[in-house]
Amino acid sequence: MLEVEGLEAGYGPARVLFGVGFAVGRAEVVTLIGRNGMGKTTTIKAVMGLLPPSAGSVRFEGREIAGRAAYRIGQAGLGLVPEGRQIFPTLTVHENLVATAAARFGPARWTLREIYALFPRLAERRGNLGSQLSGGEQQMLAVGRALMTNPKLLILDEATEGLAPLIRQEIWGVLKRLKAEGQSILVVDKNVDALAAFADRHVVIEKGRIAWMGDSASLASDPTVKDRYLHV
Repeated sequence: MLEVEGLEAGYGPARVLFGVGFAVGRAEVVTLIGRNGMGKTTTIKAVMGLLPPSAGSVRFEGREIAGRAAYRIGQAGLGLVPEGRQIFPTLTVHENLVATAAARFGPARWTLREIYALFPRLAERRGNLGSQLSGGEQQMLAVGRALMTNPKLLILDEATEGLAPLIRQEIWGVLKRLKAEGQSILVVDKNVDALAAFADRHVVIEKGRIAWMGDSASLASDPTVKDRYLHV
């Protein structure tokens, strides 16, 4: 579904990515993991059109999308839950959700009713402004807002960063449900053990380069991967 090859990108004269390459298949959950500052968010930005790549290819369903406008990439079927949530603070929960509602690929799987069933807390808070929500509620809203685009590929950057353990468990439960329903997912997060419980494959990035790739069984059987690339 998503094929990234030789991706290079950076900020001004500072290059951050050096030939990054990986793929996400249909109905597959793939993680992008690594220490802080290794290039994970830069990779997501380059894939989503929020940062122009200087070289390389990004193909989605066989079509080149590298360098296209971010809204065009979103219309192609990629939905983003960005780092820092970035919900609309002056809109209500309801308004945040309807603002991104779309059904470009057939009948909508995700509607307001479905999102409120997935996150009952959002239903309770539907009239509250985004700025009035807790961090966990904002993350639920960010996930719901992305799902309202009915994406073919859902991308989450720092899916549970800064959240309380119970909220993290709720987010993991939602991702497991989405996987069971066949949703393709690319997720960035630091909770490797939680990711390994349901992800199909893992991509480790180190200083802007792919350092390791493998499935959950391979990751669990090779403790040197965590020691070398993930532990602080």
